[in-house]
Parts: sequence; structure tokens; C-alpha cells
Amino acid sequence: MNPVIGYTAIALVAVASALIGFYGLRVSRTTGDFYVASRTVRPWWNASAIGGEYLSAASFLGVAGLILLTGAGGLWFPIGYTAGYLMLLLFVAAPLRRSGAYTVPDFTEARLDSVAVRRVTSTLVIVIGWFYIVPQLQGAALTVRITTGLPSWVGSLAVAVIVAAVVAMGGMRSITFVQAFQFWLKLTALAVPVVVVLLVIGGGEPRPELAQDAAFPASAGPGSLDAYRTISLMVALLLGTLGLPHVLVRFYTNPDGPAARRTTLIVLGLLSVFYLFPTAFGLLGRAFAPDLAVPGEADALILVLPDRLVPGPVGQLLTALVIAGAFAAFLSTSSGLVVSLAGVISQDLMGGSVRGFRVAAVISSLVPLGVALLTEPAGLAGSVGLVFAFTASTLCPVLLLGIWWRGLTARGAIWGMVSGALLSGIAILAVPAVAAAAPGLSPFVEQPAAWTVPIAIAVTVLVSRLDRGRVPRGADAFLARLHVPER
Repeated sequence: MNPVIGYTAIALVAVASALIGFYGLRVSRTTGDFYVASRTVRPWWNASAIGGEYLSAASFLGVAGLILLTGAGGLWFPIGYTAGYLMLLLFVAAPLRRSGAYTVPDFTEARLDSVAVRRVTSTLVIVIGWFYIVPQLQGAALTVRITTGLPSWVGSLAVAVIVAAVVAMGGMRSITFVQAFQFWLKLTALAVPVVVVLLVIGGGEPRPELAQDAAFPASAGPGSLDAYRTISLMVALLLGTLGLPHVLVRFYTNPDGPAARRTTLIVLGLLSVFYLFPTAFGLLGRAFAPDLAVPGEADALILVLPDRLVPGPVGQLLTALVIAGAFAAFLSTSSGLVVSLAGVISQDLMGGSVRGFRVAAVISSLVPLGVALLTEPAGLAGSVGLVFAFTASTLCPVLLLGIWWRGLTARGAIWGMVSGALLSGIAILAVPAVAAAAPGLSPFVEQPAAWTVPIAIAVTVLVSRLDRGRVPRGADAFLARLHVPER
């Protein structure tokens, strides 16, 4: 691959993102602009921005790589990522917008009238955000290494610096413009190469490297799926979406509850269209690039397949487009996470000022950069899936019960979040040891959500019932505000 293609594509995306962010800086003047874009973002803009930040490295590169490696089993990831927004639509979107909060910790503190709950929630939001940013930086490292030949750390550093600068400049209003642009760039960067590759293949050249029965054997079909892993993965993806801080903060930017619901419906449509293309890449890869079906290399499938199947300048242009889309994926998701983290850190530790937001944005970018540089990358879709499992076990129960159950107490929320964090965290960290000592138990730690989420919910409910005398006095009024439609 010609490194000039990689340099040019990455530079163009970086410059375009910076220029759009600078435009956002011109219209970001108040604290409300920085935190929630003054709650004036319309549904189509907001849906595009949500698509921009939600479709991460795991979606752009990881889904195709996972389908290349596992076949039908990899299809559960795009299904779960999309269906998670249906859960948001049904249970969270409009009530959360009506709460009037700026961040998830704001919501839990207002709902339960407890500073202690806010501190626990803030800690979890920061941990989740940092560990979600790490795969984005590792995906950038992979992309830069393959497309330019530069050391991997250059990609991670470039994304962290650009994101910190753009977020610190303009906050939420600025990032809304940037992420909306990046969503449509990502969609174009996958759709156009898939269409061109299919047209070329339809002409009879090139021929598949594997026969159909070898590329799509029964062992990679639905009958091979492990029931427990599949159920647990879906629990993680469906419920984990409800607690992602960078997704939730987006609903605070809508003008009202109905706009939040319309935004979610549009997002469902956009995601459904988007995931057709990584899936197509994965299926094409099984037939035309079986040599890439190696852990650690499969995530590069989308980056190398167009140039391999479409010869000449057209293939190089398609490769440049894919590289641009991949880099946009890393930038947009990282930007959304940094915005949500900066909002939490600045409000809890720096007084909630614009200057505090900017300092927090830099901190929120540098910490995961250090982690990314010091750790070995794993499969992008799998590592993000573990973050979903952790989120589903911690923030999701408190959000759902806080919105829909009057009996939730501060003590129950804290015990539930802490127990979920400990159980899922220990399970994730214990994967290598369990795989070596007791392979039969590996599925239960590789995909822990099926048991950690029910335990976290049970602990939350049980402790709240034992502590029922401390239900906040304003619970009824708060719940009425969440569920009574605006005039």
C-alpha cells in the first residue's frame, strides 16, 4: 500500500475536523453551549452526531474482522449495537431528557438526593469512558501502521491530540457539527467501496480464493453458536447501550422529550443502514482474503480489501476513502467520550466552568493515551464488548430503576453499582487465569453479563427494599417530571 495514500487521507480528515470544530468555536459562547449545546440540537443533526460517536473502531473495523474470523457469530455484534437503541427509545430517551440534568451523575444525584451516589456514578462514568477510548486509540495505531508504515504510537498520539484540541475549543456544540460530518463520511467510506467491489466481482474478476463451502462452512454458521455466549453478549449489548455516558449525554442536547424520541428513531434507521456494509466486507473477506483471518490482523480487512480486489488508481482511491472513514471513526467516538468525561470531571472537580471543561478535556484524552501505549491491543469488537458488559452491570440498573421504580434508594444504588463493578471487573480480569486453570468456565468470564447484570439488579432492589424508609421525599415529583409529556 502506497503510504502517501494513508498520509493524505488522514491529513484531510484531521484538517476537515479541525475546521468544522473551529466553526463550532465561533458559536460556542456560554456554559450551556459547552455542556449540552444549549439544548437546541434538532433530531436529524443529533442523530447524525450520535451515529458519528457511537460507530466506533469496533463498528468500522471490528465487525468485519470478527465476521471474517468467526462467521455468523460475528453478526450478533451489529444486531446488538443497533437493537440497543430500541431499548433506549423504549425506556430511557425521553425521561432522561426531561430530567433537566447535564450529565449522568447529575441525574443520579437529583433522583436520589445523594452526593455519595453522584461520586460513585462519576467514578464509573470516568472508568467506562477511559476504557472505551483505549480501543479507539489502538484502532488508530493499527490503521497508521498498516497504511503509512509509521510506528503504531503515532496513530494513538495523533487521535488523542486532535480530539483534545477540538473538544477543548468548542465543547458539545462544536463536536455536534464535527460528529455529524464524520458519520456521513464513515457511511460513504464503507458504502462506496462495497458497491464498487461487488460490481468488479460481478464482472468475473477476481475469483474467490476459497470455494463457497470452504469460505462459509457449517462450522461458521448459526448452528455453531454457543447459547450462553450468545445470550450473554446480547444482554451486554442491549443493556450496555443504556449506560454509555457519551450516548446518554446526547439526549440532554435535544430541545424536549419528543425530540429525543425522534432522534432515537432516526438513529435506529441510520445504524441499520450502516451495519450492512461492514457485514458485507466481512463476508467478502471470508471468500477473497482468508489469509487475513488471524487474530490481531483481521481488523485490518476493510483497510486492505479494496486495493486487493480493485486494481489500479480506482482501488487506491477506494483505499484512501476507507482510511479517511476509519480515522473519522476513531476521532468521532473519542470526541464524544471526551466531551462526556470532561463534563463530569469539570463539574465534580473544577467548578463547572468553561476553563475547567477545557482542562478536563485534556486530562480525559491523555489518561487513555497512556493506557493504549502501555497495553497490547486485542480484537476491537471483543474489547468494546467487554466495556458494554461492564456498563450493563453498573450504570444500566441504576438508570432503569431510577426512571421506572419509585422505591430506589441511594444506598441500594451504591451497593448495586459497586457489586456490578466488582463482579464484572473481576470476571474480565480473570479471563486468562480461568482459561488456563478451568477451560470449561471460560464462557462465564469471557461474557459475564448474563449473570453479573441480574445480580447487580437484585442487589440494588434488595438493599433498597431493606432501606425503604430512605426513599427520597421528592421521588414522586421527580418521577412525574420524567414521565409527564411536555406541553
